[in-house]
Parts: sequence; structure tokens; C-alpha cells
Amino acid sequence: MKPLRLRLLLGIFVIATALAWAGAKLWNSLDTLPGVPAAAPVVLAAIAVILLATAISLRSRLKAMRERAPGAKRVDPLGAARAVVLGQASALVSALVSGVYAGLGIVLLTLPDFNSHRGAALTAGLAVLAGAGVVAAALWLQHICKLPEDGGQSGKGAAPSPR
Repeated sequence: MKPLRLRLLLGIFVIATALAWAGAKLWNSLDTLPGVPAAAPVVLAAIAVILLATAISLRSRLKAMRERAPGAKRVDPLGAARAVVLGQASALVSALVSGVYAGLGIVLLTLPDFNSHRGAALTAGLAVLAGAGVVAAALWLQHICKLPEDGGQSGKGAAPSPR
């Protein structure tokens, strides 16, 4: 599995922002601009908290295993892989959704009657921040579950064993 790169997520965010901005401008020309659901930042923040809790749990368990602590719980490799896949999927969707809310928020900020759209613009901004939290937690989870590089050596400075 290839690691997810921040550059890819930023690209998705920027493209989604541009498309959402253009779509919202078009939609606003029809006088039917959609609202921003109040649950959007809450759901994204909840996903970020779940990913963060998973990362903290896996990190402490991996640290206990490395230090050979008595009674250390083993980390199931398949469970760790599933956590990474969940984090990567969440980061990709969050980058897309955050871009949509950023584009919509930009349009709301530029409307002449901003005072009537202040709540929706604030909700869109909070959704973008919560989406950034999801991306950060997902990338940290991915970093925690990364396998150490072997580099083709079986020990410190030792030559590879012949087979």
C-alpha cells in the first residue's frame, strides 16, 4: 500500500474548491444557493477524533511492544492495516468535502448581503477546519503504522545473509 501524500490531498482540496466556487456562483445566479448543513463540522470533527484516538491507541501499544513491556497487548497487523485504510479513505473524502465547503464559503463571503449568510459562512469555515483535522489525524495514523525500513540489511552494519 502506497502512503498518502499531503500534496495529493492539497491538489484534491484546491480542485474541489475551484469547482465548488464556480458551481456556487452559477447556483447563486439562479437565486437558489444551497445552505451549509450545521452537522458538517460536527461529523468531520467526530471522524478526526476517532482517527486520533485510534492513532494514540496504536502508538502506545506499538511503543509497549518495542520496549517489551510486561503485559503489552499485541497489535494485530490486519487491524493496523484496516486503520490505515480507514484513515486514507477519510483523508481523501475529507479533502474533497473540505474543498466543496471552502468554495461555497468563499462565495458566501463575497455576497453583497453577507450578514444574512454569516452563519452559513461560519459553518463552512468550521467544516474546512474540521476537515483539515481529519487529514492531519489520518496522516499521523499512517505515519504511526508505517513499517520500519529494512534497507536490505539484517542487522546493524551487517551484510545481508546469503541464501
